[in-house]
Amino acid sequence: MAAVGLGQAVRTTPAGVLPANMVPHPREELFSVLVVDDHPLLREAIAARLTQMGAGTVHEAATVAEARARALATGPCDLAILDLGLPDGSGIELVTELRSHGWPRIVVLASSDDPYAVRSAFQAGAQAYLLKSASPVVVTDGVRRVLEGGVYADPSVAPILATGTRVPGTDNTPRELSAREVEVLQLVADGQSNKEIGEGLNLSALTVKSHLSRIGRKLGTGDRAQMVALAMRAGVIR
Repeated sequence: MAAVGLGQAVRTTPAGVLPANMVPHPREELFSVLVVDDHPLLREAIAARLTQMGAGTVHEAATVAEARARALATGPCDLAILDLGLPDGSGIELVTELRSHGWPRIVVLASSDDPYAVRSAFQAGAQAYLLKSASPVVVTDGVRRVLEGGVYADPSVAPILATGTRVPGTDNTPRELSAREVEVLQLVADGQSNKEIGEGLNLSALTVKSHLSRIGRKLGTGDRAQMVALAMRAGVIR
């Protein structure tokens, strides 16, 4: 193990020491990974598991700031595995940043099965959502699925995704909200006015009002507080 920058480490595996069936299909070369978690022992365990799977280089970071510096120094790796509960910022925002800078595959490894966190991770661009309490087999399956170009949800959070962004209205009938409608509702829940929401989303206040009217028709209420309460109860917003 060779120490490199930021007080973290890069683990390297000599080529040719892994059996062919350990290298993730369809990639024949060793792959590179960035692991971001503030718990050193967990990072080490993840790194060891990835090395067994065929990782040639595993970069590590403990915070959002370290992850940004590492990402800038290395450029996109083949895979990133991120904790959402980082001490200095939002793991969801980090997912969005890495995706916008060309990182092709991101796995979220989180402590919570909160529906909002699960949906937000996938909407931000993650290809997998795994729980830290998952067995090594589940973690391995999820990472391998993503390396092969697929998506994966921990079995315990899969039902959350199956419900999509459906919110039971005042008549208890589930209604599907669009991603934009959910975004608008979240900002309403954060206490923003139509004008503030419009400025944040590059929309006119009239367009925001139209979104809220459409949401109201779907949920059977024109009351902003009630719309927010219904969406929170469904786990669509926080």
